[in-house]
Amino acid sequence: MSRCRNCEPVNREVRVAADLLERRWLIQVVVAAHSGAVRFNEFGSAVVGISPRMLSSRLRDLERAGLVERIVIPDSPPGVEYRLTERGRALGPLVEALRRYAAA
Repeated sequence: MSRCRNCEPVNREVRVAADLLERRWLIQVVVAAHSGAVRFNEFGSAVVGISPRMLSSRLRDLERAGLVERIVIPDSPPGVEYRLTERGRALGPLVEALRRYAAA
């Protein structure tokens, strides 16, 4: 098997980030949350085609990764909002790069 003489191995941090972000629907959920706090049903409108079960799974993935925080709103009935953390907001340049790329 040949090796690329000019390639450097992909470092662990990049592999971990790519493993997370390559999951289906995940980037779309991040983009939807990029504008501010979002309630669960609002994600369903923003991320067309995602099932509630998959959305719930992706939000848990993002929460575990420290990119999204879940905020319970004491209301009647109680509500839940999701908001990007500082770490999640750091994906802003990636979101903007994706928008520019899609527009080109």
